[in-house]
Amino acid sequence: MLRFVVRRLALTVPVLVGLSILLFLWVRALPGDPARALLGQRATAESVENVTRLYGFDRPLHEQYFTYIGALLQGNFGSSTQTGQPVVELFKNGFPATAELAFCALLFAAVLGIPLGYFAARRHGTPLDNLTVGASLMGVVIPVFFLAYLLKLVFAIGIGPLDFLGVFPTAGRQDARIAATHPTGFYVLDGILTREWDAAWNALKHLVLPAVALGTIPLAIIVRITRAAVLDVTGEDYVRTAEAKGLLQGTISRRHVLRNALLPVVTTVGLQAGLLLSGAVLTETVFARNGLGSTLFNAITLLDYPVLQGFILAIALMYALINLTVDVLYGVIDPRVRVS
Repeated sequence: MLRFVVRRLALTVPVLVGLSILLFLWVRALPGDPARALLGQRATAESVENVTRLYGFDRPLHEQYFTYIGALLQGNFGSSTQTGQPVVELFKNGFPATAELAFCALLFAAVLGIPLGYFAARRHGTPLDNLTVGASLMGVVIPVFFLAYLLKLVFAIGIGPLDFLGVFPTAGRQDARIAATHPTGFYVLDGILTREWDAAWNALKHLVLPAVALGTIPLAIIVRITRAAVLDVTGEDYVRTAEAKGLLQGTISRRHVLRNALLPVVTTVGLQAGLLLSGAVLTETVFARNGLGSTLFNAITLLDYPVLQGFILAIALMYALINLTVDVLYGVIDPRVRVS
């Protein structure tokens, strides 16, 4: 297993190099002038030229790329052209908010999605199965931003006869009136570590609506993948043999059906984890959570090249590590994978 992990980590290097080249070219193909975006529309030609020369935007692309890679190898991701802050510092400040939100959204999707998909498959063709399939289709087609505003309207603001449901906060990560200590930047975890239970509870309440909004599409996908995987496994010969031998239904479900159906489900959960980290822009914007998503949105709008490149490369590295974790879990779930 150790050799497998080392080999996969080694294969990640050329992937990241290729991604850095594509990312470098894509960022510089964006419409607009980064120097003018920094100085504003009323900037003079001379000031634009000075800023362009200062950041090296006037040099050939290959020289800019090798300079960028050389800085990366030294651990220097550059500084924001807008604020002057190091990209690493910006990432460190925004990552806890996004990771906390993505984890809660994935937990919501997996904890509900796997059992719903399993029970829908085991009751194939019944009203429960049809209702689950229909609800999962609705979950996929509803836009995240629309669902986010709808959740805020019903469960944060409260409308008409449903005003009693308006118990959740509308924005932010924690009430500004709470004097909380944040040693890690993960607000819920910080409240638990410091035993500031009111701060932890308040941060958790701020997480509920954005996590549900962000986790709805992964929930629908996990339900459908689990249902399809369980239906495939249920028709296998070893499951029918186990039933013919008179094994308990719980034993058949746990050892033969669910365990063998988990491989595609684990793959889906891993892919969704990576997508949640990179796809929280709209959710963080609607709920005013200052994380990676909102910082990336501002970087795209203002053509902040160093922030764009650094953030996307960091997210790609996390995505690769998540895929590696999924591959390792394959061997834990199915011994045949370890043998191969």
